[in-house]
Amino acid sequence: MKILATGGTGYIGSHTVVELLNAGHDVEILDNLFNSKLEVLDKIKELTGKSPKFYQVDLTDYDALEKVFEDTHFDAVFHFAGLKAVGESVSEPLKYYYNNVTGTVNLLRAMKKNDCNKIVFSSSATVYGIPTRFNVVTKTFEPLSALDESLPTGQNITNPYGKTKYMIEEILKDEVFARPEFSASILRYFNPIGNHESGLLGEDPNGIPNNLMPIVMRVSRNMTWKKEHKNEPLPPEIENFNELAIFGNDYNTPDGSCIRDYIHVVDLAKGHLKALNHLNPGQVDIYNLGTGKGTSVFEIVKIFEKVSGKKLPTVIAPRRAGDLPEMFAVPSRAEAELGWKADLTVEDAMRDTLKFLNNGK
Repeated sequence: MKILATGGTGYIGSHTVVELLNAGHDVEILDNLFNSKLEVLDKIKELTGKSPKFYQVDLTDYDALEKVFEDTHFDAVFHFAGLKAVGESVSEPLKYYYNNVTGTVNLLRAMKKNDCNKIVFSSSATVYGIPTRFNVVTKTFEPLSALDESLPTGQNITNPYGKTKYMIEEILKDEVFARPEFSASILRYFNPIGNHESGLLGEDPNGIPNNLMPIVMRVSRNMTWKKEHKNEPLPPEIENFNELAIFGNDYNTPDGSCIRDYIHVVDLAKGHLKALNHLNPGQVDIYNLGTGKGTSVFEIVKIFEKVSGKKLPTVIAPRRAGDLPEMFAVPSRAEAELGWKADLTVEDAMRDTLKFLNNGK
């Protein structure tokens, strides 16, 4: 198939592009490079032997976007593009609604005009908000840890980033209802970690990272730099990463830290290929992509220390508002309908992260 990957030089997008190219698909990439780097294209070529055509275009620029679709007929779109910093979305909500929602509407307009009728959308478990269930014994609502696709969405979402994902899901459902020839697969990610096993491709965001593993990487680099360079000044990108902040150690979990479902990015990328092959006209399919298992933050630290042989400095910080003690996917629908399940472990992800780190990142 001829596929357009929006946000294709980003973390999850680039790993999926590699899987698509290796599976024989013809892929072109559209990205504004706001949170990714152009050299990712060289890494993709090194891993696949192929050089995808690249468009530096922002989805909010409809005229430029439409030109891309006029120049090439695409069979399907993989939609990864979007702002994703939760904290920033709280302080700059209009930026997130405009970029994520308006950008997606523009994309769907261009797809409709140019008869492109398949989309795989990069969504998030944040659409579940703070899920609860009613305990008939205690007559109270209790937090729900195991999340499946039958749960309601859009309720108690704690940040504008999550709300944009929910809104886009609803827009896709409405578009499929309006256009019977259109089909959409919505993939709800849990906590992607890891990097390509080659060490060439990985999570390397511009600016201050928000996800756990890039922060672990920068703390590790900070520690190594101080050891190897003694009194030399730290590079700016790692100078404030002296330790890993663990937000709360008094949750009702076995070790007191939050438990999340961490999925290797390569498993996640492979899930996208499975979703592409299951698209049907007039249908919206929704899948959780997770392992179905939880790992605590303290366990993440221990696994990193085991794999790296280094002690990771940590500090206990106050709980963050809205953080649940435990949350993990019920991924049985993806296994039953797509034949997909996560095969790689957290330790695999940590090993591949260290390869990327040791490769100069």
